[in-house]
Amino acid sequence: MTRKNPHWGTTLDSFLTEEGIREAAKAEALTRVVAWQLEEEMKRQGITKAQLAERMHTSRAQVDRILRAKGNVTIESLQRAAALVGRELRLELV
Repeated sequence: MTRKNPHWGTTLDSFLTEEGIREAAKAEALTRVVAWQLEEEMKRQGITKAQLAERMHTSRAQVDRILRAKGNVTIESLQRAAALVGRELRLELV
């Protein structure tokens, strides 16, 4: 006998809310989008990870962590990286 999936037919938002992880999932998704945008801007300008690390006065490993959006990536780190490639990070309440 097969068990019916209790989440079958629910939306992703309702599933994440029921599991108590909606806000964490949204925060991670937003961080990944910003990291992707940062990497795309670096490609557009021909900036390497090593060059960005030098501009940020940090290690290339830290730049890798920022671009992978893994670990404890702070808003401050994303803002600094964005500014160093000529962009601005904007956060707003909606």
